Amino acid sequence: MTDGKNVRAERLKAALRENLRRRKMQGRGRAEAQPAADADQTHGNNADSSGPDSDKSGL
Repeated sequence: MTDGKNVRAERLKAALRENLRRRKMQGRGRAEAQPAADADQTHGNNADSSGPDSDKSGL
């Protein structure tokens, strides 16, 4: 039984390590893409005229 638990623990350890590695890479990709997304939002600052309530301003 102990060998089975050790094998399972090693497999879990490897899976968690790979998951952490993948999430770090995703985070780095998002961090690189985020400044470009922020730059797009600064040009069109029409927050009052967008959204579902924008047509109710004439009531």
